[in-house]
Amino acid sequence: MIIYGIKNCDSVKKAKRWLDAHNVVYHFHDFREAGLDESTIRQWLESVDWEDLVNKRGTTWRNLEDKQKTDLSEASAIELMLENSTLIKRPVAVSNATTLVGFNEQQYQQFL
Repeated sequence: MIIYGIKNCDSVKKAKRWLDAHNVVYHFHDFREAGLDESTIRQWLESVDWEDLVNKRGTTWRNLEDKQKTDLSEASAIELMLENSTLIKRPVAVSNATTLVGFNEQQYQQFL
């Protein structure tokens, strides 16, 4: 399992604590430090909708120009997420062909 996110994100911290408490082995990928490529995002989009992947509650979203928000498509969302990795809803958990976005304890229990 790979957990993608940024280390100072509260939701990422919750997910990591939950996984540790349940003795789940995972690799943490801090995409702010280690980067993120288009193929990884496209892999996630095979399991989740691009609209679910975009974090519209954060500062990064609020700082976008109105035109960027209203003209959003899958292609432009991918481009924006590559330019601003904090625009991605966190954490993104990937194991085999399953991708979860955000932390929800019930989802994680079912996932594992």
